Amino acid sequence: MTILKIRGGDLDLVEYDFASFSPGENINTCGFEGTYALTPSQVPVRTRAPGRIHLTVLDMNRFAPGQPGGGGIGFAIDVFAEVEARCIETGYEINYSRPSIVRHFLSVFSKTVGYTGGFSVTAKDHNYKHVGLGSTSTILTALSAAVNRSLGDPLTPDELRILIGNNYIEETEEGRVAFGFETGVGPAVSGKGGMAILGDNLTLVYRNQFGEGKNVYVVIPPSSISSAGEEEFSLLMNKARSLDYRDRELKAYIIMMDFIPALNKGDLKKMGDLMWEMEFRGSKRAEIEHHSFELYQYMHKLRKAGLEFIGMSSVGPSIAVITDLSQDKLISILKPLDLEIAVCTKVNNSGLIYL
Repeated sequence: MTILKIRGGDLDLVEYDFASFSPGENINTCGFEGTYALTPSQVPVRTRAPGRIHLTVLDMNRFAPGQPGGGGIGFAIDVFAEVEARCIETGYEINYSRPSIVRHFLSVFSKTVGYTGGFSVTAKDHNYKHVGLGSTSTILTALSAAVNRSLGDPLTPDELRILIGNNYIEETEEGRVAFGFETGVGPAVSGKGGMAILGDNLTLVYRNQFGEGKNVYVVIPPSSISSAGEEEFSLLMNKARSLDYRDRELKAYIIMMDFIPALNKGDLKKMGDLMWEMEFRGSKRAEIEHHSFELYQYMHKLRKAGLEFIGMSSVGPSIAVITDLSQDKLISILKPLDLEIAVCTKVNNSGLIYL
């Protein structure tokens, strides 16, 4: 077990026991536990969910491992996780590279709906792990819908989203798991598509179609700094937390008074200008500087080249570019910067589907 210190200010220093546990322990049923008319099916259910770009958290002081919240903004993109699930008599048969996170959610879901049987699950994620594209939240969104459908849909999509957020974990060593940071943005946009804005306690404040027909390019600049585990914890709960004490009111004002109206009008350039302002505010500044000031230089040069919307996803180092420009044109812009396109895709406005 690791003891990590959190400092939010001169008089705000606490210790957090970053303890791992076995899948199936520390379950939160979110008040949804009850008696449901389940109809278990051995017919496989297949789902596909889009990944996400998480643009910013609104206030790092409002969440912690095991305590989802903090608010945030993000949108879905066409990189996909797929899950096939069916009911079996007993136990969990899991065919996936990260079985611990699947096993834990299956335990959470089964306890919530009162299911005493088992599941067979085959999963495939989008293979971009810990670079800001939501590998864990996307696979959990696809998984939750598949097992829910295999029992006759006892829970609503929003209940599944809340269940994921309150039981969000990452794998650790020897098949164990630990609570992770979760704003709820990933499941919200992976489930419904488009762009979503969340408030605290996983509350969906606003969602709309976004960037229809626009190209999305993900550029991953070189970085030797980890965006997972203890490094992520120290970043988010220390410097980022302190900066959000200072800037959270301004960030909330920008979102409510400028960003949501621009999203409602489909004004991509205005949203891009506002997001650029947010890159220098609060926790987003801490996340970017975590990798080095060079990330600001990259994004500034891309904006100077006329790209409409630039933003670093999550704790990075992935940079999302949304533009009308073709792939060949963007390559010519990136080449002098020694950068390459890692993902070429589109905004996803449809969300999770059943295959």
